[in-house]
Amino acid sequence: MTADKACPVVLRSRNGADQILAFRHPSAGVQLVKGTIEPGETPQAAAVRELSEEAGINSAHSVRNLGLWDSGYQAQIWSFHEVSVVGGLPEAWSHYTADGGGHVFQFFWHSLDSEPSPEWHSVFVSALGFIRARRSQLA
Repeated sequence: MTADKACPVVLRSRNGADQILAFRHPSAGVQLVKGTIEPGETPQAAAVRELSEEAGINSAHSVRNLGLWDSGYQAQIWSFHEVSVVGGLPEAWSHYTADGGGHVFQFFWHSLDSEPSPEWHSVFVSALGFIRARRSQLA
C-alpha cells in the first residue's frame, strides 16, 4: 500500500483521559487534519505541513509512525503520524484555511474514550477506531 493522504495525530492527556485534536468543518462535519501527500514529499513531512496549513500550528514534528490505513473512501490510503507540538495548544481556537476556496475551522479536543457524536464525518469515525487500535498495539 502506498499512502496518498497524511494525517497528523496530535494527542494530549487531561485528567487521566487521552484527547485528540479535531475540528468542525463548516460544511463537512467534524474531522481530523488530513491532506494530500505532494510529489516528492514524505508522509511525515506532509503531516506536519497539513497541520500548519489547516490548523495554523507551525511548531510541530513527527514523533511516531502509526501506520497505513485503507480508508475505504475514494480509494484513499492514509498515513498516520503522531505529532508533537512545542509549547502546548489552547482548549479551542479557529483557523482560516485557504483550502477548498477558504474555510474557518473550529478546533477542539475530543476524548479518545468517548464515542464520536453524529456530527462526525463517517470516514473520520473509522479513522478514530484505527488510531485507538494502533495506539493499543504500540503501547
